[in-house]
Amino acid sequence: MSLIASLYPLLRPLAFQFDGERAHLLTLAALKRMPVGAPPAADPVLGMRVAGIDFPNPVGLAAGFDKNGEVPHVMLGLGFGFAELGTLTPLPQDGNPKPRLFRLVEDRAVINRMGFNNGGQVEALARLTAVAHRPGIIGVNIGANKDSTDRIDDYARGVCAMAPVATYLTVNISSPNTPGLRALQDAGALTELLQTVMAARAASAVTTGRMPPIFLKVAPDLEPADIDDIARIAADTGLDALIISNTTIGRPALNSRHAGEGGGLSGAPLRDLAQQRMIDFHKATGGTIPLIGAGGIASAEDAYARIRAGASLIQVYSALVYEGPGLAARINKGLRQLLARDGFATLKDAVGTL
Repeated sequence: MSLIASLYPLLRPLAFQFDGERAHLLTLAALKRMPVGAPPAADPVLGMRVAGIDFPNPVGLAAGFDKNGEVPHVMLGLGFGFAELGTLTPLPQDGNPKPRLFRLVEDRAVINRMGFNNGGQVEALARLTAVAHRPGIIGVNIGANKDSTDRIDDYARGVCAMAPVATYLTVNISSPNTPGLRALQDAGALTELLQTVMAARAASAVTTGRMPPIFLKVAPDLEPADIDDIARIAADTGLDALIISNTTIGRPALNSRHAGEGGGLSGAPLRDLAQQRMIDFHKATGGTIPLIGAGGIASAEDAYARIRAGASLIQVYSALVYEGPGLAARINKGLRQLLARDGFATLKDAVGTL
């Protein structure tokens, strides 16, 4: 166990004295001062090949934690099989007014309305280029600027800008905190978006020689017809994977005084909805497109349930607030035990067996 993971139970009460966003910034500052450990070695039981990428284990860091690509390799050194950065937009933007990040401690949840605050793709590209020699799987999550007059073009620009440093690219159209963004999940808009993104990747490859896989991150707040449309369009456009899911605008029964805040809800209350959406998408795709589970995963048991529902990989973020930086290592250890208990030789054997 890393030093920071072992110290987290002592440091958490101090961190919780600050508001959520301030505590997060302090966490990033501390991580930037840590030595960079080696990324995890390929695990013969947990390793997964998805979209042509060999993931050493299935536990990834979700986008939102490291928006600007400041500590990806530090996080890999904590046991994450991959780290997804962003969301990064073509131009820097401040995001929504503060306060915009709230811990719902009683519910082990988070509400955020950050609004794609980030330093922009140019700054992140320079930072990631400087550390490109380091091993590890780094995904880049791209989005559109709030005031963009052509959001689809923003995604094309993001592909061209970040393809040189990304192991894979995630198209994020499911944040609830940029007005109108989720409309890109509609069938017509989504088809145009993914066709444009695929064309941008092909054009970029002519000069860079790189064709990173394209993933799509969708919302959990979808109707059955939406799920069928997304599954069909994903297959038709050659999408490499779907991430199920982003935060929810729904509000199940919550106990925190912050329950009424606007924004996307994540953490434990999202778990059951995200689990059901994984089941729905696995059925809709027939298992033909890799699925990545996110939302409400805080333990090996949560991860295992998502995998058996159809996920080949999983991602965590909000749970780190409550469980600490040792979470990835604990989930991986627990997954090995659960697989052995149920007679699965490898994690691949358990995918979609619910």
